[in-house]
Amino acid sequence: MNLNHLKYAVEVQKTGSISKAAENLCMNQPNLSRAIKELEESLGINIFKRTSKGIKPTVQGEEFLSYAVDILARVELVEGRYSDAKRFRQQFSVSVQRSGYIADAFRDFMRGIDFDKATEIYYRETNAMRAITNLTQENYHLGVVRYQTVFEPFFHSLFREKGIVGKKIVEFSYKLIMSAKHPLAQAEEIKFSDLADYIQIAYGDPYVPSMSQFDVKREERLEENDKRVYVYDRASKIDLLTDLPDAYMFVSAVPKHRLEEYHLVEKTCVDDLRRYEDVLIYLKEYRFSDLDKAFFAALEKSKNNTFGK
Repeated sequence: MNLNHLKYAVEVQKTGSISKAAENLCMNQPNLSRAIKELEESLGINIFKRTSKGIKPTVQGEEFLSYAVDILARVELVEGRYSDAKRFRQQFSVSVQRSGYIADAFRDFMRGIDFDKATEIYYRETNAMRAITNLTQENYHLGVVRYQTVFEPFFHSLFREKGIVGKKIVEFSYKLIMSAKHPLAQAEEIKFSDLADYIQIAYGDPYVPSMSQFDVKREERLEENDKRVYVYDRASKIDLLTDLPDAYMFVSAVPKHRLEEYHLVEKTCVDDLRRYEDVLIYLKEYRFSDLDKAFFAALEKSKNNTFGK
């Protein structure tokens, strides 16, 4: 068994296809099949099985592949830390929840970077599970995940399984945001029942490990309104809230200057008792860089400006 064999197996798992994996690895299909067979023989297990939907891992294969992903991530971490080509390059990577205060922190952080030096910056807005995957499989250094507090045990269990450290940034309740022209914009009190006739904007990829999408949507109250638009990025959300005066969205607190910029108002739904946490995540063995520390400072500042100390 060698590292290349591990890379080959992980690529087959990602693609679900020997031919597609071979194409991605720039090798021919027979050689890849031979390498996978040699790996299976050396381990004494079948890693993959053929199904009507492509190549799938066996039960033993799933266990082996989880180790393979972890090994490859650690090897790349070591290579990245000690490679002469990268040693003097500024690098920063983070996957975050879609949130105004985090975006403001990133903009503030970027203003302090010395771009006279070689620099690589990766900032990706996504959902919680994708942020975790980016951390464990795609070599991102940091992540910020958000979950409803009732889901905390699921995420804590996942963190332990993946070797992830999680540190709470802030706990909060969602706010309603809507156009200043919305019929409810001047209402003193808003209840869930008041929203039934209006258009809800929602992110389309909620996910919690070990729970069905039905259960997640129920907890997020995504089945109570039959007029809903699902989006996947903040820009689309802002455009829709600005252009559709009957639309609303549940979000974390929005920086005041962003509300003013887009002519939005922030309201409270008095019977919404849900609580959320934003949590910073990183792998246990990871050591923070100067850029990481600068981002933490910007994040803390933006959090305090948005939520208060």
